[in-house]
Amino acid sequence: MTSDDVPVAERLSAEGFYELDVRMHRPGLPAPELRPPSRSSVWVERTAHFLETDPGGCWVAEDDAGMAGFATSYTRELMWCLATFAVRPALQARGLGRVLLQAATHHGRGCLRGMLSASTDPKAVRLYWGAGFTLHPQMFMTGTVDRTTIPLVEKVREGSAADIELMDSLDRRTRGAAHGPDHPLMLSWWRLLVSDTSTGSGYVYTSGQRVELLAASNRRTAARLLWAVLADAEGEVLVPHLTSANPWAVDIGLTARLALHQEGFLGLRGMKAPAPYVHNGALL
Repeated sequence: MTSDDVPVAERLSAEGFYELDVRMHRPGLPAPELRPPSRSSVWVERTAHFLETDPGGCWVAEDDAGMAGFATSYTRELMWCLATFAVRPALQARGLGRVLLQAATHHGRGCLRGMLSASTDPKAVRLYWGAGFTLHPQMFMTGTVDRTTIPLVEKVREGSAADIELMDSLDRRTRGAAHGPDHPLMLSWWRLLVSDTSTGSGYVYTSGQRVELLAASNRRTAARLLWAVLADAEGEVLVPHLTSANPWAVDIGLTARLALHQEGFLGLRGMKAPAPYVHNGALL
């Protein structure tokens, strides 16, 4: 992949995932929407970041019509992560995805662990399983918080770049590898909340109505941070990417009267499901 490919890849992924969302849409959930410009700019910035840190992990396939598919991946310490993987819908199930995934996973050949967040696309899920990933069903919680359920939240403060060393330490403890160069990028996008006490430490990135990433040394601290996000949120909130390894988060969401749903899989290789941890879809 080159920098000129990034905007083209953004549109291919937006249209591809929209087609998948329409095809897999379940009654009772909001109607799928094509990725809006505000999220497109974040997607482009994030992919350009991966291209800068891990050019060997980002690959494109082309045919006479242009970009046929792509895969972006990166390594952080001894972990390989798949950020985004998409093939033009008309070309799926022809072997192209397998070739792209092989090129991307070769970038992580020296890593001990692997991590990805998969959609419900059966073809993609089968590819990940074939590549040696254990698939853990994901849940998400959405709705308006019942504010009468919110407890008193203490020992949570605004975070900053001065907390990166602490956050990298928590990353290693929960998922086996630091986010490293990804933290400055996340700090530029989202609000950071930190809890650092004698009994435990943790952090959470939030975009206001959505939990973007959470890591903590114990469940009590993780719960404190999640309640802090819910207490500040107004209107519809989203707590995505929950696995069965994090029942504390499900307990909080149900207590707050949020609705619980299932969507996609967390793919793991050489590791158990991180906890207490709520992963990000691409930054994992």
